[in-house]
Amino acid sequence: MAAQKGKDLLLKTRNAEDTGFLTIAGLRARSLALNTQTVDISHSESAGRWRELLQGAGMRRASLSGSGLFKDAESDARLRSLFFEDKIIPWQIAIPDFGVIEGPFQITSLEFSGQHDGELTFELALESAGALTFTAV
Repeated sequence: MAAQKGKDLLLKTRNAEDTGFLTIAGLRARSLALNTQTVDISHSESAGRWRELLQGAGMRRASLSGSGLFKDAESDARLRSLFFEDKIIPWQIAIPDFGVIEGPFQITSLEFSGQHDGELTFELALESAGALTFTAV
């Protein structure tokens, strides 16, 4: 994968009508972390006393985060309602020249901040809440 523009990494949530995906507007930074836990099955007779792992047994999870400024009334209202309604719904993460990851996420943190002489900003954190799919581009 060649160098890409960070602004092309898009965070999208289902719209209120559940008819399509809505890009979260005003994001200045966003990130995706994919993790898996390991299951250690090492024992006293492990070859060379090296640790052994059980393939495919660990729990997988994804974390999303973003920060930016409020720019779009529809996506701003959607974020607030998802947080206060404690909903788990499908989200998409579009990664340029890589693909799209899609699946259920829950907003785990929504923070607001602002300076008296600046714009209101927000920070957002989400955790996966089920199986994710990957579609290559």
